[in-house]
Amino acid sequence: MRPLEPVADTLSPPAPVPRVSVCIPTYRGAATLGAAIESVLAQRFGDFELVIVDDQSPDDTAAVVARYADPRVRYHRNERNLGPQGNWNRCLALARGTYFKLLPHDDLLHPDCLLEQVAVLDADADERLALVFCARDVLGPDGRVLAARSYRGAPEGRIAAQALMRACVHRGTNVIGEPGAVLCRRALSEHIGGFDARQPYVIDLDHWFRLLCHGDAWHQTRRLASFRVSAQQWSVALSRQQSQDFNAFIDRIAPQVGLVLGRVDRIRSRGMAALNNLLRRVFYRVFLRTDAGAHRHGPA
Repeated sequence: MRPLEPVADTLSPPAPVPRVSVCIPTYRGAATLGAAIESVLAQRFGDFELVIVDDQSPDDTAAVVARYADPRVRYHRNERNLGPQGNWNRCLALARGTYFKLLPHDDLLHPDCLLEQVAVLDADADERLALVFCARDVLGPDGRVLAARSYRGAPEGRIAAQALMRACVHRGTNVIGEPGAVLCRRALSEHIGGFDARQPYVIDLDHWFRLLCHGDAWHQTRRLASFRVSAQQWSVALSRQQSQDFNAFIDRIAPQVGLVLGRVDRIRSRGMAALNNLLRRVFYRVFLRTDAGAHRHGPA
């Protein structure tokens, strides 16, 4: 992918460059957007901008944003609907901070999230880390904690890039986490060409793998982010194709990132991806009481 070109936000005057850009891509997210905004404004680390990028939502998203007078909040409404990949990349193009975090409109940050993740990257003076990621809570539609999600068995600290990518392959899933769990350097995200949704379900994991071509990762065992599941969520709507997307992604990305996978590796990866897909659909049925595959997804 070509490097992203910067996009001017003509709606806001120039402001001092923040340390962190937290960007919320949103489409039809008015019901949960306020909670996401408040979780960012409640951060103990205050040197950030919060950029909300509205992909032509037909709801009252603008009215929700208007409730927050904090000067760190910027609102941008796309001139046309860009879809998930386009809107995520518009977030990156509008970001100005040294560090970048994407936060979907139905997810939350723990008050210490930016403080602890910025400290890790600040201490990495030689920029040998590509990203920092944390454990997180899984929330139901009403905000109740349903489960915890993490890179099970991994200690706190540095993890070699190849080892982390291979763990994703062997476990058939994204052990790094959803966008809200990850902080990286904005310049590196731009350098690798932004987000790629050729396999929509793993749009985030694709980005993490390409970042990891440029450094290792730092794992935080504390749950510093929350990921909400609901029947309307894009990833839930994609539940029937999750394992297919994962398998196609691994076949495509392995040569690009230098992963040498043998026959046993691929069999294990496909088997675990299928099992994880089944377990997720059972989880959706039990906690969301719906057939997730019956729901259509829209842009985000």
